[in-house]
Amino acid sequence: MRIAVAQEMFPGERRVALNPESVAALKKAGHEVTVQAGAGASAGFPDADYQEKGATVVAQRAEVFRSAEMVLQVRGLGANPEAGRADLELMKPDQVVIGMFDPLGRPDCVKVLADRKVTAFALELMPRVTRAQSMDVLSSQATVAGYKAVLLAAAHAPRMFPMFMTAAGTITPARVFVIGAGVAGLQAVATAKRLGAVVSAYDVRPAVKEQIESLGAKFVQMELAAAGAEDQGGYAKDMGEEFIRRQRELMTRVVAENHVVITTAAIPGKKSPVLVTAEMVRGMMPGSVIVDLAAERGGNCELTQADRTVVEHGVTILGPTDLPSTVPFHASQMYARNVVTFLKELTKDGVLALNLENEVHRDTLLTRGGEVVNARVKELLGSGG
Repeated sequence: MRIAVAQEMFPGERRVALNPESVAALKKAGHEVTVQAGAGASAGFPDADYQEKGATVVAQRAEVFRSAEMVLQVRGLGANPEAGRADLELMKPDQVVIGMFDPLGRPDCVKVLADRKVTAFALELMPRVTRAQSMDVLSSQATVAGYKAVLLAAAHAPRMFPMFMTAAGTITPARVFVIGAGVAGLQAVATAKRLGAVVSAYDVRPAVKEQIESLGAKFVQMELAAAGAEDQGGYAKDMGEEFIRRQRELMTRVVAENHVVITTAAIPGKKSPVLVTAEMVRGMMPGSVIVDLAAERGGNCELTQADRTVVEHGVTILGPTDLPSTVPFHASQMYARNVVTFLKELTKDGVLALNLENEVHRDTLLTRGGEVVNARVKELLGSGG
């Protein structure tokens, strides 16, 4: 297939859908690869590196789309709702477009893609089954976000993370509390432990207790009935306002005891649950830091403002929405490996081999033949969501 990589247009986005090494893998599989000039520059991949691995570099974005049977992006329309619309007129009927589209948050944009008659695949909808782990972009990018969240917290905290025994006395370690033990949360736990902090973590899913403790952190036990706290795909479910209210009450004391709180609780396509209230922030020690990884959908902290640093009651609250983009070299490398593995799953003998009995194909397919075909998105569109 003729595969093309377009430069990312979302403001501040530094990742790229393929790195040079992944180009080599696709060439070996018999595909032709075109890359828009400068697409990888901000991630640390110059055009010359792509050319060395066999890619053709073209200057014009229109040429990228014109020559391609398949276009790869990090942020497609939906995940890039404003700038992404400029690509619509460049897309051709039956062209395959693969990337992240935020289909559960912006189903309206999926309908627009269907109107262009493209065949779109949303990588965020990858089923959480064992054989799809190597294609799971949410997990790979969450790994980067969890790591970087701890570094941000350490940079803003007025205290060092590890314990030091010095001639000037003993420095006690910082206490870090991580809320949510998905991929990002577990990576935050591991990174904070590496830096020497005393780490504790909480999740509504009791099954993650063993994972948290295996990383050397303490699992915070709360007497809450959490049966059915995750869906069939392994994602956290909305537990309802009464559950969240009780959870906040039990969490107030824990939050007040810690110097750093990192929140990661997100529900695909829905507003993030508020777990840390303004009152809880008021009870934290001056100089404490909150890093809210759920800021893009409103935040887990009541005082979070997306992409801003807020100081309230002496507590610094960070609301980053695109942390993987701040580590673009390795975030792109991981994303590209996910994409290449997905393409091997999706193609046979150099052509698209779509099989709707294959859950990886079926669950990620958004649009085909001018129609929205994904069941979850169709349900949202039908309900006005």
